[in-house]
Amino acid sequence: MREITEVRVHYGYRRVYVLLRREGWKVNHKRVYRLYREDGLGLRRRKPKRRRAAMARQPRPTVSAPNERWTMDFMSDALANGQKLRVLTVVDTYTRECGALEGNTQFRGADVARVLTRLGTTRGLPTVIQCDNGTEFTSRALDYWAWSHGVQLDFSRPGKPTDNATIESFNASVRRECLSEHYFSTLAEAQVVLGLFRGVQQPPTAQQLRPEDPGRDLRRDKDERGPRRGS
Repeated sequence: MREITEVRVHYGYRRVYVLLRREGWKVNHKRVYRLYREDGLGLRRRKPKRRRAAMARQPRPTVSAPNERWTMDFMSDALANGQKLRVLTVVDTYTRECGALEGNTQFRGADVARVLTRLGTTRGLPTVIQCDNGTEFTSRALDYWAWSHGVQLDFSRPGKPTDNATIESFNASVRRECLSEHYFSTLAEAQVVLGLFRGVQQPPTAQQLRPEDPGRDLRRDKDERGPRRGS
């Protein structure tokens, strides 16, 4: 139980109880609550000083194949009547392919789980999905979905968008080339436009993303220009 609370520092005893049951511990919630209180796990830890992480940051492994790691995030916009529009974006970290670009007025954790389940039926599920600490991603519904499907949720550090640079770059393109270029009268219109935009996105090839020799193009241009004068 101490190991769980060291990693999930914001979990109360009820969520700790759920994780213990998943690991096979035959305990009831009353016993978990008693041990939780006796060990002082319910006491709020002091907030760390500014620019000092509460836990050591572990380097993320390099992605080496498609469908190995996904990244997802939310974007916000508005319809013509002022109603809020939220857009869920899901991108393959290796191929940069957009798997989902879903628009709706609101999303819950169960809605995110349904979108991911639909993607899994057509292309399979990844080992890891990277996301921020939004309420939809930290919800119990998505936590249970990830556990039942064998997917690890890798949360970015709060206030550190650079931890998820791939989705931030993609969202900037969606904002610039789609959302800022259209004025949505209805939710149905927004969903159609988003679907068309996702359909025309062509991800770069793996060689373009990870060239084996970054100086290859420079040497080719030099050969085409020929030797310098006087040499």
